[in-house]
Amino acid sequence: MTHQETLLEGNLTNMKEFVLLDFADVPYLQWFLFVLFLIIYFSILVSNGTICLLTKLDPALQSPMYFFLANFSFLEICYVSITLPRMLMNLATQRRRISLVACATQMYFFLVLGCAECLLLAVMAYDRYVAICNPLHYPLVMNHRMCIQLVTGSWTAAMPFQIGQTYQIFSLPFCGPNKINHFFCDIPPILKLACGDIFLNEIVEFIGAALYGMVPFLLILGSYSKIIITILKLPSATSRAKAFSTCSSHLMAVVLFFGTAIISYIRPKSSHAGGTDKMLSLFYTILTPMFNPMIYSLRNKDVIRALRKLRCK
Repeated sequence: MTHQETLLEGNLTNMKEFVLLDFADVPYLQWFLFVLFLIIYFSILVSNGTICLLTKLDPALQSPMYFFLANFSFLEICYVSITLPRMLMNLATQRRRISLVACATQMYFFLVLGCAECLLLAVMAYDRYVAICNPLHYPLVMNHRMCIQLVTGSWTAAMPFQIGQTYQIFSLPFCGPNKINHFFCDIPPILKLACGDIFLNEIVEFIGAALYGMVPFLLILGSYSKIIITILKLPSATSRAKAFSTCSSHLMAVVLFFGTAIISYIRPKSSHAGGTDKMLSLFYTILTPMFNPMIYSLRNKDVIRALRKLRCK
């Protein structure tokens, strides 16, 4: 065995941790970014937590639509808590090291919750489809048992697949620099550090994106196609406006989340620059969970009314 081969083998066996570079390229902004993201994290916790609380306390918000909204808000809290606390710690301490086990755990939960968000958005679109296109059957179809099953399926459907994908990725040999040009452990920057053949990993990543990303997105498109056709057939402008208002908030959330996620993961690899990847990831992992409560509350009279009642108590 040559000296170069011995060094390579040492790199493969001794790499026990990665370094998350996050925003190390702008050292003069570290404390500004820490305060900014701390405020954003606090606002996400408070705003999404408030929606969860309102749907539990207010009798007017006990319908399936608000049951799904409460689960969606709780999911947003979990989703952002996978990445933001670690990033805040890195910005505050400047210690950006993360062990392979911690990195794999973060990736697994990020992927599971990301898939759950896609599936839950599809469930919410189906709920609006039944409510608008089949209003007479809505109480029968969207009963409490069905709602529980849909939410449970959304949370758990991706778990087995992502266990396999995460194990497959972290079974790869890693060599060379252990620096991840990102603020969390995502698939593309991790695969860049692998020395072995990653073709199978890319195939599995594509299958996962198709199953848990594109399929829910197509189901949402199909649901809204039916919804729009049904709404346009309504006799009065008032009824059409009311029907559109019940699903406009959800449609905006779909566009925000899927738009940036699709751009981030579907675009050609030649255009994957570290800075661009980080900015797109910031949008769908942090900014979208911050905007969603505002979208759902400002455009929903029931939520606004419940919020006023809560403030008056």
